Amino acid sequence: MDREFGVVVLGGYGNFGQVIVRRLSGIAGMRVWVAGRDRAKAEALAAQSGSQALPLDMNAADLVERLRATGAQMVISTAGPFQGQDYRVARAAIEAGMHYADLADARAFVCGIGELDEAARAAGVLVCGGASSVPALAGAVIDELLPGFSRLDSIWHGISSSEKTPGASTLAAVLDYCGKPFRQWRDGQWQTVYGWQDLDRHDFPVPLGPRWVANCDIPDLELFAARYAGVRSVRFSAGVGLRITQFGTWALSWLVRAGLLRSAVPLTRFLHRRAVSVEPFGDGRSGMFVRLQGLDPQGQPLRLCWELLAEHNDGPNIPCMAAVALARKLAAGTLQARGAMPCLGLLTQDEYLAELQGLAISSALRPL
Repeated sequence: MDREFGVVVLGGYGNFGQVIVRRLSGIAGMRVWVAGRDRAKAEALAAQSGSQALPLDMNAADLVERLRATGAQMVISTAGPFQGQDYRVARAAIEAGMHYADLADARAFVCGIGELDEAARAAGVLVCGGASSVPALAGAVIDELLPGFSRLDSIWHGISSSEKTPGASTLAAVLDYCGKPFRQWRDGQWQTVYGWQDLDRHDFPVPLGPRWVANCDIPDLELFAARYAGVRSVRFSAGVGLRITQFGTWALSWLVRAGLLRSAVPLTRFLHRRAVSVEPFGDGRSGMFVRLQGLDPQGQPLRLCWELLAEHNDGPNIPCMAAVALARKLAAGTLQARGAMPCLGLLTQDEYLAELQGLAISSALRPL
């Protein structure tokens, strides 16, 4: 890059934020701010990573001025949960003349970010929602495989995480739709399904092996049904490696669906402590899959499965690297897109996976 490129990472000392901070701080020409409400945590990570601390509250009245004063070119928000969150950080970034990306997996948040498109274009910046494994990486994989299909009928993709427990805010976001109804595109029409139900098994290659997964509500369900013309089913499932946790969440979903619990969210702190307590029993392995079914150019059935395997608890790096790749491309001047949009079509699979080099992570494609 010809000149220094500054990035403010909001929530920079959190689980995902610190991965992004450390990664960006290792790129020549990047200047990074660790931003958040906890000054001590921000300063501690800044000292470790060679970045700068920025005490910052996303709800502050002077958010625009504080961002503008850094002189940075981009804001990356990891300050979830994004369910129910508004676009105040993205709007502040636009007003400050800065690019914006987030790691949101909230369906309404990511799918609705286009309402900022006119303002983002006028400011000459890119505003990108869902810069994470879904929809960014999953979409990049499908885009690359799509030319091999004359007709794409179904998409089933999913993630099975290791026993490494996410932060409480991430867990709360997952529990928010546990046992709750949401729309899924099935057999060419919208149908109602329930969070963490419809248990199914995906058989990863060794050493990961079989993993159980269940319904999750993410932006891809909406975005992929619109992006891939003619597709009749779009499904996303998620799970964890430890079966006691996976089946326990499935059982909890039935209590919510039956009305015995109004919501699983109030149990977040209790369940977070329990999840942490069983971490030593996990294997440190995570996996992601994208399964496509349709017809090849000769009209013959075609079923493909792309998989990503992570070992040694390297899995949590995966959702962070879309934001890193976007920052790298914006800094290099190789990403010309402007406006507000979900993170689709902005990164290739190779660009995403390049950010994972050096980690115990591999990918492969196989027929089914």
